[in-house]
Amino acid sequence: MRLQIFDVSHGFCAYLMANNGNVMLFDCGWNDETGFRPSNHLLRTGCNVIEHLIIQNFDQDHVGDLPNILAKIPVRVFYRNRSLTPSVLRSIKESSGPLTEAMQSAIDLHATYVLPVAEPPIFPNIDFGLFFNSYPLFKDTNNLSLVVFIVYDGLGIVFPGDLETAGWKELLKDDSFRAYLAKTTIFIASHHGRTTGYCADVFRYCRPEIIIVSDKEKVYDTQEQDYSKHASGILWNGGPEKRYVLSTRADGMITITKEVGTACEIAI
Repeated sequence: MRLQIFDVSHGFCAYLMANNGNVMLFDCGWNDETGFRPSNHLLRTGCNVIEHLIIQNFDQDHVGDLPNILAKIPVRVFYRNRSLTPSVLRSIKESSGPLTEAMQSAIDLHATYVLPVAEPPIFPNIDFGLFFNSYPLFKDTNNLSLVVFIVYDGLGIVFPGDLETAGWKELLKDDSFRAYLAKTTIFIASHHGRTTGYCADVFRYCRPEIIIVSDKEKVYDTQEQDYSKHASGILWNGGPEKRYVLSTRADGMITITKEVGTACEIAI
């Protein structure tokens, strides 16, 4: 299994390839400073179909490159928070201004990918867990984020989108959610590491080895929580020193690889 977390400035996009070549794409953020677009990167690496497209949060920084993705690469299965109807989603997004092309594409996809999948794509040895809070218990897109867990041969990764404290606390009531948290070894910081996405209660149920933050340079002192106290750390570059937090801001694209029976490797 190979996972790449791209440097898309203030946004999120990650690309997972299973051992059989099947692909999951988590969000479609892009970097307007460097010009990096996941659509172009996937084509260069030979990706000709996305088996699972996962939109964690219906905000611009998570869907910015979606029109290019859909124009260039077929999508088999689309995952999102299904408690939101397309009309409610449209109303939420229009309340903050006109829809962008990317947001219109996301709403269209939400409205059209509704049929059951007869033969779901296979991702060997991967346990795939999905959780979300339901509308109208929450009415903001952050707390309606789709939280995704990937568990592969002892490696557990959580992708929480832009979930905020109240959303975390609601999901923590679910026994299955807490069980997946207990398997987490790599923790993607919610809401780009900002204070609003931090929930100390989460770390009563997990002790990840490393925390990963996807964001651009810090703008406010309150933008990032000190997550390092919650990680056990990993030895870095063969030396005695440990790292507890990686960020796309400081480290660029982060690549995680693992095969069954071998140790996880993280490279930048």
